[in-house]
Amino acid sequence: MEKSEEYLKELQRIIRRVEIRSKRMASELFSGEYRSSFKGKGIEFSHVREYQYGDDVRSIDWNTSARKYELYVKLFTEERERTLLLVVDGSASMLFGSQQRRKKELALEVSAVLAFSAIQNNDKVGLLVFTDQVETFIAPRKGRQHVLVILEELFRLKPQNRKTDINAALSFIRYTLRRHAIIFFMTDLVASDYEKGMKQLNTRHDVILVHISDPLDKALPLSAMLDLEEPETGLRITVDAGSRTEVARYRQEQSRQHEELRQRLRRMRIDTVFLDTDRSFIGDLNSFFRYREQKV
Repeated sequence: MEKSEEYLKELQRIIRRVEIRSKRMASELFSGEYRSSFKGKGIEFSHVREYQYGDDVRSIDWNTSARKYELYVKLFTEERERTLLLVVDGSASMLFGSQQRRKKELALEVSAVLAFSAIQNNDKVGLLVFTDQVETFIAPRKGRQHVLVILEELFRLKPQNRKTDINAALSFIRYTLRRHAIIFFMTDLVASDYEKGMKQLNTRHDVILVHISDPLDKALPLSAMLDLEEPETGLRITVDAGSRTEVARYRQEQSRQHEELRQRLRRMRIDTVFLDTDRSFIGDLNSFFRYREQKV
């Protein structure tokens, strides 16, 4: 019992430190950028009125028109609040980290900053964690207490499965979120079997992919023999990292996969932020928000 209480107290201390740091970053660095980066992306129904010359025929409300025997059009207003959904890859590969932090920890830090940026703008925040299935879903709500629930869930999370299938998350979101949302996917995925689902989701929502990498994902250090294990499958291989040829071949293959990923996301028109575990994400996130401001 004492051990459990100590764990809870330590967890609360960690979450409090993350909250203080994330709120400061959200206020000082990202508050205005967040607000202006996602302006006017959603609309909500307001009321109907009689059709007037010049109205767009696509806005005609045929059900109301049939009841009243006159043409009526639907009027919409820009949504006063937005919905932010944080979608975090919980598979085994996200537990890897060769430098300052693991991929999962970087995803948590980014999630915290985005969540506090959202509630400072009176937006709703939700969480979905996936592996090859949906592990956790917390419906979007407002407020600091709700964000703390999300952060605690991310800290406590122990996924049931090791593998990744982003299509499980895409399908769940498509049938669960009916209103427009800003969706941040945080993952280290390199697979290519999700294009159709991602494109479909991006037509209804504003999808952003945050791709998280570790330095060893891109290049091996020149050293002795290395035993490498694929976290999701458990497959083990031995690489001669003392061979410049082998190290160069590994770097070239990783570079090829990374470029294919960039091209794939560009074809899907998915805005992407590339982050690395060995450096601060602040500059990259700021650059992304500035880029988005120009698009709005």
